[in-house]
Amino acid sequence: MTTLNGKTALVTGSTSGIGLGIALSLAEAGANLILNGFGDASAVIAQVQAFGGKVGHHPADVSDPAQIADMIAYAEREFGGVDILVNNAGIQHVAAVEDFPAERWDSIIAINLSSVFHSTRLSLPGMKAKGWGRIVNIASVHGQVGSVGKAAYVAAKHGVIGLTKVVGLETATSNVTCNAICPGWVLTPLVQKQIDDRAANGVDPQQAQHDLLAEKQPSLEFVTPPQLGELVLFLCSEAGSQVRGAAWNIDGGWLAQ
Repeated sequence: MTTLNGKTALVTGSTSGIGLGIALSLAEAGANLILNGFGDASAVIAQVQAFGGKVGHHPADVSDPAQIADMIAYAEREFGGVDILVNNAGIQHVAAVEDFPAERWDSIIAINLSSVFHSTRLSLPGMKAKGWGRIVNIASVHGQVGSVGKAAYVAAKHGVIGLTKVVGLETATSNVTCNAICPGWVLTPLVQKQIDDRAANGVDPQQAQHDLLAEKQPSLEFVTPPQLGELVLFLCSEAGSQVRGAAWNIDGGWLAQ
């Protein structure tokens, strides 16, 4: 098992869903955790603290570069910096391009793409000074293929993979790595909403879930947050030290088609 004792991980968007699953995996491996997300995080903090490490929470709105800077400053002040950065925060909106609200485009690009840039640029100096670091960007299969109605999300996730490649190259001779993980369908609140929307049209909820998976994911099973957490742990391990600038699919066969 990967041991991360003494390392500090910052996971954006980690009070639920994928981010929380990854945070729990990192905490179980011994890392200290900085959680990020809106609202009362006390229950989530207690859940992560059960593994025995130091846990903090910063409520930064990652659409705002100034708040990201404040979060990184908090990490440096309270934890001695960020060793593992997991850029996970994301939002979604579905509409045809001609109907896509401009303000929704701007917010999706800010949260799903620009926040990755700002968190990375602010964390890299500390990682380089320590001589070790791991940056893991949660992209998506939509970073490699498109789907109708998801212009902003697809554009942002393609951008995340491009940024990952550049940072992977720029850190190639260091002990800092940067990689992207590209999940298929994961049963998160964002995906549950799509199932609920189908069920609202009179479709049985189980059938709605099956139909959603059948359209894209040949395994007919969701990827789980713990599976994503284990992949993050691999990328943090010595075995993953030469994985650089990669976009790693974990998608039930979606992109094999």
